[in-house]
Amino acid sequence: MRIILTIGLSLCLSGLFAQASFDLKGMNYEGDEAIHVEKLATDSLASTFMIWIKEGVKAHFHASHTEYVYVLEGEGSMMLGEEEVMIQPGQLIYIPVGTVHSAVVKAGSELKVLSVQTPEFKGQDRVFIEPYRRPDSK
Repeated sequence: MRIILTIGLSLCLSGLFAQASFDLKGMNYEGDEAIHVEKLATDSLASTFMIWIKEGVKAHFHASHTEYVYVLEGEGSMMLGEEEVMIQPGQLIYIPVGTVHSAVVKAGSELKVLSVQTPEFKGQDRVFIEPYRRPDSK
């Protein structure tokens, strides 16, 4: 009987901690990093990150991940394969596995995005293509 109660209690308690709620509008970053990443949640199926980008993101692809990027604040452009897409708050960008992508932040702006990668991102499948350089710099 104790074993059944222990298992039942464990399952109930783990269920309490299986959900999370985040105030995305209230999350801010004031530091000096060019790109700041905060992991919000992760499990074997997906990883969710809040990312602040001051200038841009180098061209890269994910060998085994699909990524969804939701723009919360800021403006800029993204290269998705050969296509350039202007981005602004409210846009959701779908990036299939293996798609080369990069971002450039509009001058005077800073991007704040929510990134969801599936399956779980362990930092091992990001493959950089070329060094990042702002288009207006030489």
